[in-house]
Amino acid sequence: MMVRPTKHRAVEFFPEDDYFAPCKKMKCRAKSEVEEIILKIEELEAMRLKDIENLSQEECAEKMQISRPTFQNIINNARKKVAMALIEGKAIKISGGNYIRKACKYKCFDCGNNYEVNCSEDKFNCPNCKSKKVACIKKMDTCKKCCEETI
Repeated sequence: MMVRPTKHRAVEFFPEDDYFAPCKKMKCRAKSEVEEIILKIEELEAMRLKDIENLSQEECAEKMQISRPTFQNIINNARKKVAMALIEGKAIKISGGNYIRKACKYKCFDCGNNYEVNCSEDKFNCPNCKSKKVACIKKMDTCKKCCEETI
C-alpha cells in the first residue's frame, strides 16, 4: 500500500524570533545543552489563526488549504508541544514542516525596491515610495492564485 504524500500547508506568518528558552536555564547552560522541542512552521500558523486571530476551525483550515481534521491534528500537536515545553522547561525552536509560503515577491519600477507581501496585504503600492508601478516578480504556482485574485 502506498502512503499518500503530505499536502503542503499554506502559511502567511513567519516569526522574527524562532527560538524561545527558559531564562534561568539559558543563564546556567550553553544553548546546546538545553533540551528543545521543535515546533513546525505550520503548527505555529495553526495556533496563530485559531488562538490569536480567533478564526473558526473551518476558516483556519480554509486559510491553510487543508481539511478540518488535518487542521485539528496540527493544532493539537502544536498545543501539546508548547505545553510540554512550558511544563518541562524545554526550549521551543520554530523550524521545518511541510508548508508553502503564502506571499508574493514584488518589485517597484519607480524606486527599484523588492519586497514581499502577504496575499492579504496591499500589494499594489510600494511600501517604500508608495508608487503604484509594481509587479509580482515571482509568478510561480504558489503565488499565481494569490496574484490573480486581485488583478
